[in-house]
Amino acid sequence: MIVTPLRLEHIGEVRRLMELGEPYLHARTLSDYWLYATLFSSTCPLAIDDDGTVIGAVMAFRSQDDPADVYVQDVITHPRHRRRGVTRALLRSVRSQARSWGCRRLYLTSEPDNETAHAAWESLGFVNVAGDHHINGVSVVTDFKGPGRSRAVYESPLS
Repeated sequence: MIVTPLRLEHIGEVRRLMELGEPYLHARTLSDYWLYATLFSSTCPLAIDDDGTVIGAVMAFRSQDDPADVYVQDVITHPRHRRRGVTRALLRSVRSQARSWGCRRLYLTSEPDNETAHAAWESLGFVNVAGDHHINGVSVVTDFKGPGRSRAVYESPLS
């Protein structure tokens, strides 16, 4: 497996991979992936198998409002390749780039009922940020992503 930045020639395959993330992850438009490949490729790594197939992807972005933060928007590993370190390798790439910029943290959000994601984030060194209520033992911030879009927020310091 190699980890490489998102490139234009991979956007169709990345979109198809992201579609496997339903119901928690929603594929973006091809135009969105074009934007990520053109403007944010250094924090949008792909994992590519020995046969050239994209088996994992992370879409992450440095905040323009707080450049010390990198927000991880989408993370997926193909179901046949899970539990093999793909996500860990992809996030290592994002962390490395963020550190080179002097960023202080990665953060991400998850739906409160996505128990698999909660376990994954914690195993990858993310900490559930205190919110204003709990759902199934997970701290949740009400309306974090807008009205009716409460989220569990996780962060990983880069120091």
